[in-house]
Amino acid sequence: MSIDHLLGAPTWFELGTSDQAAAEAFYSGLFGWTQRKTAMPDGSHYTIFQLDGRDVAACYTLMADMVAAGIPPHWGVYFKVADCDATVAQVRAHGGKAFCEPFEVMEHLRMATVGDPEGAAFNLHQPRAHPGVGVIREPNSVLWVELATRDIARAEAFYRAVLGWQATPLDAGPTQYRVLSCGGCETGFGGMLEMNQQWQGIPSHWSIYLHVADVDATLAQAVALGGKVCVPAFDVPGVGRIARIDDPGGAGCYVMTPSPRG
Repeated sequence: MSIDHLLGAPTWFELGTSDQAAAEAFYSGLFGWTQRKTAMPDGSHYTIFQLDGRDVAACYTLMADMVAAGIPPHWGVYFKVADCDATVAQVRAHGGKAFCEPFEVMEHLRMATVGDPEGAAFNLHQPRAHPGVGVIREPNSVLWVELATRDIARAEAFYRAVLGWQATPLDAGPTQYRVLSCGGCETGFGGMLEMNQQWQGIPSHWSIYLHVADVDATLAQAVALGGKVCVPAFDVPGVGRIARIDDPGGAGCYVMTPSPRG
C-alpha cells in the first residue's frame, strides 16, 4: 500500500545508527514494527520497518566517512520534490548548502542531502519506484516532524522558497511556533519552533514525533529496552502529552499522545 504524498510533504523517515541490531530490536519492541532487510553491496543491510505490512520507517548503519565527519546517530527526514537537482539549486540560492549531491538510489528514487541556512540537515526525495512510507499519522507511526531553529523568520522564508511551505503562527506562549503545511493544504504535517536559552549548545535540527497510545507507558518500555528518557513527559494544552527518548545508540525522537479532538 502506498500514499500519494503531496509535493513538499515528508515522505520517509530514516535512522542512521552505530548499532543497527540494537536499533532493530529497540524499535520493533517499542512500536511493534516488523523488519524487511535488504543486503547491500558492501556487506551491510538496509532495514525497512513495517507496521501491519506497510512501510513506516527505515534504518542503516552510519558509514565510516559519516562517523569521521562527526555525524551522530540520528533520525533523518525526507521531503518530496518534483526535481531534486533544481531543488538543490534553490537550496544554494537561498543560503543553504548541499551535503550530498543528487544521486540515483537504484530504481527507487533520486535524492540529495542538504542543509538550511543554520545547517539543519534534511533529505530531498524525487520518487521513482519508491513513493515513501505507506503509513503516517496513525498509532505507532510518525505523527509530526519539527524543525528547531534559532531564527524562525529566516527559516520560514527559506523553506517557503525551497519547498513551497505555508507557515501559520501558533500561540505557544513565550516560544515562537509555526505550523507547517504544503501549498494549498489546510492540514499541517509539522512545525517549526524558535530555540531559546534552554537549547544552548544544541544545533538547529529536524526531529520526528511518533504517535503512541500512552506516553508514560512508552517511556517505561523504552527504558526497559535499553533506551533512556531525554525529556520527561509534559502536557501541552490542546495538543497532547509529549516526551523525548533516546534509543540505545543515542538517536532521539519524540513520542506523543495527541489530545482528543472535540
